Amino acid sequence: MSALLADLGQPQDAYPVFHVAGTNGKGSTVATLDALLRGSGLRVGRYTSPHLVDFSERIVIDGVPMSHAAITEWLTRWEPRLTELGATFFEATTAMALSYFAAAGVDVAIVEVGLGGRLDATNVVSPLAAGVTQIGFDHMEFLGETLEAIATEKAGIFKPVTVAVVGDTQPAIREFLRARAVGAGATPVLVTGEDWQVRDVVVDALGTSFTLASGGTERRLTTPLVGHFQAHNTAVALAMLRGAGGRWADIEANAATLLPGVHLAGRFHLAAPWLFDVAHNADGAATVVANLVAVGLPHPITAVVCVLRDKDWRGILTAVARAAEKIVVTMAPTAPANRTWDLLEVESWARTQGLPILRIDDFTSALAHARAEAATVLVTGSFHTVGDAMERLQVHPLAR
Repeated sequence: MSALLADLGQPQDAYPVFHVAGTNGKGSTVATLDALLRGSGLRVGRYTSPHLVDFSERIVIDGVPMSHAAITEWLTRWEPRLTELGATFFEATTAMALSYFAAAGVDVAIVEVGLGGRLDATNVVSPLAAGVTQIGFDHMEFLGETLEAIATEKAGIFKPVTVAVVGDTQPAIREFLRARAVGAGATPVLVTGEDWQVRDVVVDALGTSFTLASGGTERRLTTPLVGHFQAHNTAVALAMLRGAGGRWADIEANAATLLPGVHLAGRFHLAAPWLFDVAHNADGAATVVANLVAVGLPHPITAVVCVLRDKDWRGILTAVARAAEKIVVTMAPTAPANRTWDLLEVESWARTQGLPILRIDDFTSALAHARAEAATVLVTGSFHTVGDAMERLQVHPLAR
C-alpha cells in the first residue's frame, strides 16, 4: 500500500480523515459522520465495504457513487502497477478511493476499515480521529478466537498524538481498548461510559431517541437509524468530531439538527412489506430481532436467509427464529462459490433444533414464496443476500 500510494502522490494526505473500525456498528458510525459533515456544507468522501448491489457504492462523494467510467479509467491506468506490486482487490480498491477523493478535492473523508484494523489496507491514513465501535466474534480465522485478540487487531488503527474513541460497551473490552489506545500514544482517549453516557433509549419505526450526557450537559437526540445500539453508534461519531476539536466540534454541537439526514442502506431498511437488514454474525442477528420486536412490524413474519458458510449461521438462524414464524433458507446468486453454505446441512440441523425452516434453493422463488404468505418479509444474512434481493426487487441502496 505504501509503495502504491507513493506512486499515486500520497493522496491520503490531501484531506483530513476520520477512520472507523469495529465488528458491529462501524457502518452506522460512518453513515452518521457522513450526514453530519455533509449537512455542514462540506464536500465529503465516504469509503465503505462491501457493497450491496453495485461496486460503486463503496466510493461515494456527497452521496454520489464513483462512476463506472471513472472506475474503468483508473483501473486501466494503474493495472500494470497493481499487477507488479501484487495488490489485492481490497488494496486496489482502497488506493482507488483515496486517489479519487484527492482528485475530486474533498474537504474530508470517512474511511471504514475492511477487516480488522492493524493490517487493513486502510490503515495507511493519518486520521483526525480513530474510532472503534462494538467488538464481537467475526472473522476469527484471521483476527483470533477471543474478543481480546479481535480487539487487539481493531485497536491497531489507534495512532500517536491522535484522537482515539472507544465505543465498546462491554466493560472488560472497553478497558482493553483504552489500554491499547494509551499504549499507542493516542491523545485524547475518549471512552463510552466516562466521557459520554447514553441512556433512556427509545426505539420505534421512525428511529432511535436517546439522552446523551457529555461535557456536563445533556441533550435529547434522535437518529433515523433503528435500534438500541444506534444510540451508541451515534455517540461514537459525535465523540470523534468532538475530540477532533475546532470546526469539527462545532459540527458536533449542531447534531440535533443534522442527524435527520442519516441514511444507511441495508440496515433496518424498510420498503414495506420488505425489511432488509444485514446480519453477518449472531450478535447482528440478535440486534435485528430486538429491532423487529421494538418496532412491532406486522405478523406473520417470514425471514429469507442466506449466510456464508464461514459465518456462525447456526447462531444467526437461532436468533432469527425468535421473531419469524417461518424461515426460508436459500442461496444468494452472488455468494462466492467457495463460501456458499450447504443447504442440506442447514436444513437438517435446523430441523433437529425445531426451527420453522423451509428450504427453497432458487433465490427468486424463495422471495416470491415469502411475499405470498407474510405480512412482513425480513431479508437477512450476508451482504450478498440483502444486495441480491434489493437488485431483484429494484430497491436502490442509495435512494432516500
